[in-house]
Amino acid sequence: MELKVKYQYTYFIKPFLIKEGKYKEYLLSLLKNEKISIKYFEKERDLDLYSYFLPEIREYVFPTFEYNRRKIDEIEKSNNTLKANILSELSCTTFEYKLNPKAQGKINEEQGIFFNINNIELICFNTGICFLLIKTDLENKDFSNLLDFNYKFKDINSEFSKLKEYSNIKIQTDAFSNMKDLPEFINDIIGVNSKCSELKDIDMYNRRFFVYTYACVEQDNWENFNDIESDFIKYTNILPNNNTLAFNPEKLDKLVETVEQFKNARFGFTKQSATFLASSIDINNYTKLLFKYDNELLYTLIFGLYQRIYLKKLEMNLKSKKNIKSAQSKFTKFTKEIWKKELTNSVTGSAFWSKWKKVFELEEIYNSIKNKYDVIYKESSIEKENKVNKIVLIALIISLLLNIINLFMLMRIR
Repeated sequence: MELKVKYQYTYFIKPFLIKEGKYKEYLLSLLKNEKISIKYFEKERDLDLYSYFLPEIREYVFPTFEYNRRKIDEIEKSNNTLKANILSELSCTTFEYKLNPKAQGKINEEQGIFFNINNIELICFNTGICFLLIKTDLENKDFSNLLDFNYKFKDINSEFSKLKEYSNIKIQTDAFSNMKDLPEFINDIIGVNSKCSELKDIDMYNRRFFVYTYACVEQDNWENFNDIESDFIKYTNILPNNNTLAFNPEKLDKLVETVEQFKNARFGFTKQSATFLASSIDINNYTKLLFKYDNELLYTLIFGLYQRIYLKKLEMNLKSKKNIKSAQSKFTKFTKEIWKKELTNSVTGSAFWSKWKKVFELEEIYNSIKNKYDVIYKESSIEKENKVNKIVLIALIISLLLNIINLFMLMRIR
């Protein structure tokens, strides 16, 4: 039975790195773009977000919460160079990209999946780790279309998009006259064309998008979750509709990590995706929970991705001896400022954060790096101690020789 989707959206999230020493230059390039503006977070307007995160996390990810209207006006009246200087000192800055008025997706082919781009944001940490977020929704909300769309779009900016297996899936939007323009737009906005960013492999994604997706299906489709469990597995693993692999329901926990706090909703977690599949039988699934998934839980994911990428960068730096001192300093800073085991007092948020820590293997990577640094530190200490011992030994030999010479001279005088 074809699942009918009542409400739906998908975020495609692209992590990217700004080159060392280029962060301020990258911010300036964004500020010079007339379609890009700073997104300020305000306590009254974003109260749910403000109250969700613990103070340390809130101050790190949303520093503009501390700004009053006068401070915001001062920044907005500043020239771009001064703005870039101010923003480069903040731990994190969020930008919004102004899209053309929303239009229906059109395509000249008989078959195609039409989608809208609802908004585009950039989240930039001053460590040089940034995220591009593209929020989309579909015109035809058949679940099969959603599966194929997520499967196709996640690779729109990668070499995989040219493979034959994608050719039967057509996607189109009025935001771009030609879908081939979309990868160029992405490269431009993340700084590839201005040579500010780098797309080196950080053990994740490598030009692929992370998929953060929501779908609320008609209540008639959800009489028994077991009947749609295979759809949920395909959805969470970003597989196409025509995927014919047989899944063993008893091994669901080995295929995806899940949160099942709510009777008519399932949350799925993998290294490449986050999914929220729900039934319209419960109004909360397309009101309160939908809003929470689109806000607090989205930023919970972003912070988990941020920690993993930061740790992976440190891990890569360990491979080069010339980067070890810098990496040690960054690891200390990470431990003091970023390595937080708790983000929120929210029950749902804490459950999500526990899943992301597990899926992204944050504890394992952190402890692995810490152990490596401990070994390096011990080796360095031993090396320094050996050098000191050599210097002391040489000094003793020289002193002994001088004493022998002095003794010999005294004997000659007598």
